[in-house]
Amino acid sequence: MLKGFKDFISRGNVIDLAVAVVIGAAFGAVVTALVADFITPIIAAIGGQPDFSSLSFTINGSKFAYGHFINAVISFLIIAAAVYFFVVLPLERMLRKPAEEDGANLRACPECLSMVPSEARRCMYCTSEIGPAAPPAASAPAPAG
Repeated sequence: MLKGFKDFISRGNVIDLAVAVVIGAAFGAVVTALVADFITPIIAAIGGQPDFSSLSFTINGSKFAYGHFINAVISFLIIAAAVYFFVVLPLERMLRKPAEEDGANLRACPECLSMVPSEARRCMYCTSEIGPAAPPAASAPAPAG
């Protein structure tokens, strides 16, 4: 019984998941601090009071504190925007492939059919000589008429 538990715990995906949760919690604290300490005061400086928790209304003696909900929605939107603009976009730019790797300047190797740069004279996968790229076909003149 303990051997099975040991095998389960020592699997790579369990450890990776545990590390991801810990790093995610730490990163969440950093993003929350960024929003609370920098972004919310900027919004307060521009638009006034950043705290809506005192907003409420009463119906038949029941108090509806809708200001707390507004605070939660605004915090969520600010945190989502901060994560998008400070994490997602920079990572996408960093991981973006150059245009030639996206297929714009590629051709198929006649031997292994791998896509290689058009200017290549040897395939980087099978090392076959593939010769220079064929020049673009000249368009035929339009018939007079």
